[in-house]
Amino acid sequence: MNQSSLHVLAFGAHPDDVEIGMAGTLAKLHNEGLKTGICDLTLADLSSNGTVDIRKKEADAAAEILGSTIRVNLGIPDRGIRLDNEQISKVVTVIRTYKPKLIFIPYQIDRHPDHGWCARLVEEAVFSSAIKNYRDTENLPSHRADAVYYYFINGFHKPDFCVDISETITQKIASLKAYASQFSKADSDRVETPLTNGYIETVEARERMMGKEVGVIYAEGFKTARPLLLDSHGLGVNQ
Repeated sequence: MNQSSLHVLAFGAHPDDVEIGMAGTLAKLHNEGLKTGICDLTLADLSSNGTVDIRKKEADAAAEILGSTIRVNLGIPDRGIRLDNEQISKVVTVIRTYKPKLIFIPYQIDRHPDHGWCARLVEEAVFSSAIKNYRDTENLPSHRADAVYYYFINGFHKPDFCVDISETITQKIASLKAYASQFSKADSDRVETPLTNGYIETVEARERMMGKEVGVIYAEGFKTARPLLLDSHGLGVNQ
């Protein structure tokens, strides 16, 4: 593996999206010695609470908690994610730079339109990244990721597979609490949003429920873009 390569690269529309959906998995993979990274598409410049500078600091703190090798931000306007050549090229450059084996993106069915747009944009970039003659912003060599998986942000969906995060749930909660501007209870100087009313507790309850579905304490659920191919080990068959 190239020194700059990652095993896993997770994309989110805003800083904190990846943490909500799969912080426990990222921490678990890091603890197992794998290299992980996060790419935020926007600076969340339209956030009701906090500022761009505050959210940058919070995002860096959360990434450190999770052991992420890199965290980059593409500076796409908040609520301005679109399927145009400029944005696709930016995402392709990130994919080709870090050459991830696995890419994670938000599940498209979500109350926030940006999360669906993020998924669609990265899907386009994943395809273009593998095309030899496609030119990104840096004219980098093509790269084909092994697989794309979808994580959940808002809502509770039936997963195609789960990851046991019982040992890293504390890191997940800590990474979410790093975003004090978003998840702290609203006071007189802040706007009340869905995130300021027990959102972290809701996420924790979801992961506990997901864990109950697969027989562990806590789990994060994921959807697949295509069927999984399993061997006897993956099927849980032991000799």
